[in-house]
Amino acid sequence: MTTITQPRPATTKSVPATDGAALFNRLCAVCLTLFALIWLVPFAWAIATSLRSDGSITQNPTSLFAGGWSLHAYSSAWDTHPIGTWYLNSLVISALAVIFTVAFCSMAGFALAFLRYRGRAAVMALVAAGLMLPSEALVLPQFIEYRAFHLLGTFWALILPSIAAPISVFVFQAFFRGIPLALIEAARIDGASWWRIYARVGMPLCRPALSTVAILTFITTWNSFLWPLLVLNQTKSQTIPVGLASLVSNSNIQYAEVMASSVLGFLPLIAVFLVFQRQIVQGVATTGIK
Repeated sequence: MTTITQPRPATTKSVPATDGAALFNRLCAVCLTLFALIWLVPFAWAIATSLRSDGSITQNPTSLFAGGWSLHAYSSAWDTHPIGTWYLNSLVISALAVIFTVAFCSMAGFALAFLRYRGRAAVMALVAAGLMLPSEALVLPQFIEYRAFHLLGTFWALILPSIAAPISVFVFQAFFRGIPLALIEAARIDGASWWRIYARVGMPLCRPALSTVAILTFITTWNSFLWPLLVLNQTKSQTIPVGLASLVSNSNIQYAEVMASSVLGFLPLIAVFLVFQRQIVQGVATTGIK
């Protein structure tokens, strides 16, 4: 009796293929790490220099550990100069600028996205023209305008120019146009007014744009130097960048004190950026905006 054996199917050996997506992700991670290190080196150098003494900095400027570390420069800078007042001024101005910019630019973006009215194209062209003008070209007209309104030397001279931000208007308009039109029409059929749709439908779905505009406005207002230098003429009403610039003199430069003041100036920005960055990622993940 003969048995017939069936031939076994040929087994194909799995050849490990290079995953292009994984390789690309690794390359991106390496590039981001290198760029992060490049950006972090000046910060680390400033912090290390602020912890040293002026004598050791003058003798060994390239050595980060010569002379030991201490917090004397921070205490001296805080006690000698009104840094606390400058902090409060910058915080008040930046916070009010964020509130008014988010409120007015979101309403303008909502109107440009959904409302149809006469002159809409002219308004869009006017907002687009605002992107083409550098801020330095508006210094003289703004100075004359705010001097006529007797606003020089006040915080409103710094808050009001930041409200008219064309880039913020376009950011809100882009996110509002991503909302399905059927959702807006359903709310209109239910009898909701445009104000109610803006507050109850548009703004909750526009959290990524809100976070983006808030963080950009806060950082831009906090770091603004030229306009506060021209508008604020009293020492106690100055902001952090203007106050830090006044610490540097040509005759006697306290390197550790200047670095300590600079560290105190950029630490709030890092904290605010980290907090708002998390909110941006969460907003994009929950709303599904691509």
